[in-house]
Amino acid sequence: MKSFFKKILTIQIMLMILVIACKKDNHFSIESGMILVKGGTFIMGCSNILCCENELPQHQVTLSSFKIAKNLVTQKQWEDIMGITVSQQRDKKNPDCPLHGEGDDYPIYYVSWNDAQEFITKLNAITGKNYRLPTEAEWEFAARGGNKSKGYKYSGSNNLNEVAWIWANCNDQCHPVGTKLPNELGIYDMSGNLSEWCSDWYDYYYYSYSPQNNPQGAEESSGKKVVRGGYSISTGLDFGRVVSRNSFDSTARKPFLGFRLVLPL
Repeated sequence: MKSFFKKILTIQIMLMILVIACKKDNHFSIESGMILVKGGTFIMGCSNILCCENELPQHQVTLSSFKIAKNLVTQKQWEDIMGITVSQQRDKKNPDCPLHGEGDDYPIYYVSWNDAQEFITKLNAITGKNYRLPTEAEWEFAARGGNKSKGYKYSGSNNLNEVAWIWANCNDQCHPVGTKLPNELGIYDMSGNLSEWCSDWYDYYYYSYSPQNNPQGAEESSGKKVVRGGYSISTGLDFGRVVSRNSFDSTARKPFLGFRLVLPL
């Protein structure tokens, strides 16, 4: 009998080690997928006559160096850390809501800002790292191509179809990450596949008083979090622009909302 229970305990320990190893492997895949964005100064905001008011005024921003994920967090990465599938994540909102793409390499969606924070907390506990969401300024600098920017309207091109999944080419689905062309830094899907949570609280008029150095966003009283980037299932040309801004409540779970990670240096 003792021998039997000893075998059971050994199996349980081996399973625990396997789970931890899988999570560490997942961390390595995340860490190896980070792109260095060297610090620099850029002009943030919109510069043409078609600007939205919340994209104005243009203003100078200086950022420290950081690393950003070349891809959105995938469904496999989400399941490895959180232990639930995209359909189970969808069920938190409403089981009757449609799914818009399933698979290991598809980005995770129906994720609220709060959900993303829970994922990051668990990931950091496993890895000992300090992953977080990008600030709005970091997101735009990276989307523009950082110090390698060629001044494109979209992230990596003036032709949105080359770099983004949008309503015109997506067949009402998001798509596996990294299947369109990258931008100047080698980052994918910043103009279209899913829109992306940023760390900042949102203010429609934030650009009128944003500090120059490493801006962190508005005060919490705004009630909404910044969302950047175009998305596949309905976005068109406007939301695909690198300057486009949007916002949602931190509890919102939408079929077009996902996130990518930043690792401070």
